[in-house]
Formats: sequence, C-alpha cells, structure tokens
Amino acid sequence: MKEQKSASLRPFNTFGFEVYCDTLIEIQSISELQDFFRNGNPKEPLLLLGGGSNMLLTENFRGTVLKIDIKGKERIREDEAHVWVKIGAGENWHESVLWTLENNWGGLENLSLIPGNVGAAPMQNIGAYGIEVKEHFDHLIAVSRNDGSLHTFHLEDCAFGYRESVFKRELKDQYVIAEVCFRLDKQPVLHTGYGAIQDELKKMGVDSPTIQDVSRAVIAIRQSKLPDPKEIGNSGSFFKNPVVSTAHYEKLKAQYPELVAYPSGKGMKLAAGWLIEKAGWKGFRRGDAGVHARQALVLVNYGNARGEEILDLSKEIIADIAEKFGVELEAEVNIISSE
Repeated sequence: MKEQKSASLRPFNTFGFEVYCDTLIEIQSISELQDFFRNGNPKEPLLLLGGGSNMLLTENFRGTVLKIDIKGKERIREDEAHVWVKIGAGENWHESVLWTLENNWGGLENLSLIPGNVGAAPMQNIGAYGIEVKEHFDHLIAVSRNDGSLHTFHLEDCAFGYRESVFKRELKDQYVIAEVCFRLDKQPVLHTGYGAIQDELKKMGVDSPTIQDVSRAVIAIRQSKLPDPKEIGNSGSFFKNPVVSTAHYEKLKAQYPELVAYPSGKGMKLAAGWLIEKAGWKGFRRGDAGVHARQALVLVNYGNARGEEILDLSKEIIADIAEKFGVELEAEVNIISSE
C-alpha cells in the first residue's frame, strides 16, 4: 500500500485535468484493500479510481483517492467448450482482451480498445458492436466498504442493464470490485453483424475471420473515430445512447429519414452521436473544451480545459438535444466532486 499527500491526479484521469486530492492511496492486493476498510472507512470523501477513463473531475478532490491497482490474469478452470479466467480489477481492459485472444479464447474481441481497467467493466456493463460484458461474465469478488469482508457476485446478482449494474444503483458505494471472472469460448461464435465490422473486414481482405481479425477490425474502427487520450484528453463516449418509445422514434424518423437507431426492448435506441452531430455540435470548441471533430459523442480537453467547462458544455448539449428532438441525453461518465 502506497500513500501520498496532496497528490496530482493528472496522470490518473484520461481527460488530463490538473486536479489534486488530499491523499492518494494505491492498493496492490485484495488483502491491502480489506485492511484499508477493516481499519475504518474514512469519514472524509472517498473516491475509487481505476483507469480514470470514465469520470469527469470538476474540481480538486478534498478527500482520499483509492487507486485500485490489483493485478493478475489466470485461467482457473475449463471444460470442453469453455475456459474460466480471473483478472485483477487493476489490469488494463484492452491488454486483458489481447491476452484472451493470444490464448484463442473468444468472447471479448468486440470489446477491444475500450479504455479503462477490468474492475470498471462489470460496474458499467461495458459494451460495443453488439456485445456487452454480461454475456461472458461469470462472477466477481468484491470487498465490503463497511467491514472489509469478501463477497462473491454472480450474474444474477449484478442486475446488469444498459451501461448499468447493481453497483451503480442499489449497492452504490457499498463494495469495491477486486477481481472479475469471465467464461470464454474455446470454439468462438463471431459477432460481425454490425455493418462497420463487416466493412472493415472487407477492407482487410478477410473472408473467413478469426476472433483476432474481428479484434483488429474493431481496433481500426475505434482508432478512426475516437481520439487517443494520450494525444487529446477525453473519456471516450460522454453520453449514453438514449432509448425512446417506438411512437417517438417514428415521429423523428418521419422528420429525419437518416436517423440512426436500433431496437431496444419496448422502444428504440437512438445514436446519441448522430443527434449531437445533426444539432451542429460536432467540432464545436470553446477555449480548450470542445466536441471532437470526428466523433460528436466525445467531449475533449484540448489542453487546459477545466472539468467544470466540460460539464457546462455537456449541459448545453443536453438542453439543445432536448429542445430540437425531444430526447433527454444522459451522461455516461461519472461526474466527480468532493461534495
């Protein structure tokens, strides 16, 4: 366990905001995590930090930041069809996906190049190109913030939804995810139904794709649309894709025939990026806060923007989309303050 006072969080948030916390503690094992909470949950504000890719820091954090740096990747069992692997919450998500592909275990290839660490994957139920984490999730181990005890959560316990889980709702701020177990396929079933993947595979000259080919296609697509946080500060998709009633969708479709949408439960999921671009926000910039020029779903820090400026911009976009389309956007990133 490493502790540092008055620490800069710039290296630990992908927006690249220069903000500080009172105390930064790096946790490198499950036992350290248990000890931290056994010694008493701090009364001051506590922020859990993984890869720093899904949060917006609006100010200095007046409290303790707990950076979860638990590592390790291991195959724990297998049968004829599947293999089960456990991965530490502090492992980089994309590097973990590449590890599964190196072993020819299928299931996570469509989720290549998603930023962040493994611990955030089930919390957010991350998804892309027709696949969500819940489809290959087996269980996770979490530490209680109340007394440091270990708890196991299986699929049905997590109540996964669209970019949601029980850890963002009923159990918010009650547990810290320490490691995650996935069930992967020895005989992978490819998911290339999204046209973008099929088109990219054609560009690659691949007629009979492997899981590695699908991963490479997804990486190429994401790199063509999404900025690298190492080059320009961002947290990936800032907004969730909104779900509207079929009636509201049909009304919008009549007015905008090119509207991008997909069936979702009893309604239709609209492409938030399309709405934002159609409203004229793509490429918008005010100072160092802006909307990316190639992907309207991504808000960016061009260098010295403050979190508050990005937040204000997001609120303007939300209000404008509500006025123009009658659709309420919701931030996918977590808005962080120490209040």
